[in-house]
Amino acid sequence: MFDIGFLELLLLGIVGLLVLGPERLPKAVRTVGLWIGRIKRSVSDIQREITTQLEAEELRRKLDEQQKKLDEGVDRVKRGVEGIAEHDTRTSDDTAPAQRKPSPEATTEPPTEPADTERRLGESASQDADKDATPR
Repeated sequence: MFDIGFLELLLLGIVGLLVLGPERLPKAVRTVGLWIGRIKRSVSDIQREITTQLEAEELRRKLDEQQKKLDEGVDRVKRGVEGIAEHDTRTSDDTAPAQRKPSPEATTEPPTEPADTERRLGESASQDADKDATPR
C-alpha cells in the first residue's frame, strides 16, 4: 500500500520525539497503532461483506438460470404430454365408429329359441304358484 522504508520510519520517530517529547510519544504511538488496527479491521470486514454479497448475487443468478432451465423443461414435457393426449383423442375420434362398444341394448342376450322361451315362462309361472301356495 504505502511504500515506506526504514529511513522514513526513523525520520518520523525523530520528528515525533522532538514534537511530543519522550513522555507523550509512547502513548501517541499506541493510540496511532490502535487506530490503524481498527481501520484495518473495518476495511477487512467491508471486503469480506462485499465478497459475500458478490458470491450471494452469483448464486442467485445461477439459481435463476437453473430455475429458468427447469421451467423450460417442465413446459416442454407438459407440451409433449398435451400433444400426445391430443393425438390420442384425435386417433380415437377417427377410429371411434369402428371401435365403439355396443350400446347396452345391443349387449342383451342373444335371441332364444321359442321352445326355450316357453320353458322359462313355465318355470317362472310355477315359481309364482309356489310362492302363492306357501301359508302365511
